[in-house]
Amino acid sequence: MKHMESMGCKKFTKLRYWRRRRRSARGSGGGRSVGTRVKTLQKLIPGGKGMQPDRLFLRTADYILHLQSQVHILQALSKIYQPSV
Repeated sequence: MKHMESMGCKKFTKLRYWRRRRRSARGSGGGRSVGTRVKTLQKLIPGGKGMQPDRLFLRTADYILHLQSQVHILQALSKIYQPSV
């Protein structure tokens, strides 16, 4: 306890934060397994069902880029067709 008393308040708070964070990261039953997350991702990505995780991650990256480009195109179209005030 003396060690913690000699520590500054900020350092002690950081230490408690990291201990708490490390405890929650261990997966005390509240987190989902990697397999469960992969299955969820397979459901979200078109054509992802039954895909191996390495291929699924590449497909996910492509799908994210595809969605981003769609958003940019729709934003550009909305600017073009926006009524002038």
